[in-house]
Amino acid sequence: MKLTWEPLDLALRHTFTISRSSMDVAENVLVKLEHDGFVGLGEAPPSKYYGQDRESVIKALVLMQGELGNDPFLIEDISQRLCSFFPRDLAAVAAVDMALHDWVGKKLATPLWKILGLNPSLTPITSYTIGIDETATMVGKVREAPDYPILKIKAGTEKDEEMFAAIRNETDRMIRIDANAAWNPEEAIEKINLLEKFDIEFVEQPVAPGDPQSLGTVRDAVTLPIISDESSVVPSDVPGLAGCVDGINIKLSKCGGIRQALKMIFAAKSAGLKVMLGCMIESSVAITAAAHLSPLVDFADLDGNLLIENDITCGVTVDKGRLVLPGGPGLGLSAY
Repeated sequence: MKLTWEPLDLALRHTFTISRSSMDVAENVLVKLEHDGFVGLGEAPPSKYYGQDRESVIKALVLMQGELGNDPFLIEDISQRLCSFFPRDLAAVAAVDMALHDWVGKKLATPLWKILGLNPSLTPITSYTIGIDETATMVGKVREAPDYPILKIKAGTEKDEEMFAAIRNETDRMIRIDANAAWNPEEAIEKINLLEKFDIEFVEQPVAPGDPQSLGTVRDAVTLPIISDESSVVPSDVPGLAGCVDGINIKLSKCGGIRQALKMIFAAKSAGLKVMLGCMIESSVAITAAAHLSPLVDFADLDGNLLIENDITCGVTVDKGRLVLPGGPGLGLSAY
């Protein structure tokens, strides 16, 4: 197997701001895996929050080339090996994992969802994310996205109440809150109880990761469901979250790809937790890879490709908010 890669700069339609950072361009890496006449595609969206950047991804990919072996069908073996050898480079591992799954589907001339035995009619509605900005600008972003019935609103500022009041005055669509670990437990309880009046579905990662009990403290003191994100990175994180949250958010680039995400999904379900599939700012390569798992989950936030100006391919589409899986082989990407 041969790995190659190239930089992938994704320009955002609007500056994307969360409680801890802003960006105008996502500096991702496009990965190709070539073997036996077929090419599988994957994508790494490195996160500074997890100590990654484009340079670190490429360094990891160079080293991974020697760990792949000669059989792309051995995805479990390869995934376990890469996750073990590169635990700090899981965005790069995820890109290779996506490319392997894409390759297998192309080799078998079968869509990935069919290989996984999933029903494409059971995909959820994806939320559409509104980043932090001036209140009037956030309302304007809501108006620009009339076709999405679920909005995920980033929170974590002193103007949260003002922002949510203005957005709720603009629309009666379902709203989810994502605080990206902006609050301590006491602040989270106060904020969530304050914002509950705006008819919120759930709150994502209100406090910093590292202590599941702090999430449990918040969950016990509020009525809105609590979903983890930064606290649910890899499969081993899931057992400790049982009883502390109502559900977990899984991102391929955080956990190491499709294979590891499947383990997280089944672990969460066995613990009675709801599951959401999320994303970074990504092209349709990575978004489509995650979407193939979406018939298994309760919620989706797979909109990274909808927030950019220069997507590089066509894959999963959205119909009135619902994810529509492609029918082509592998990931089903086209016009690349």
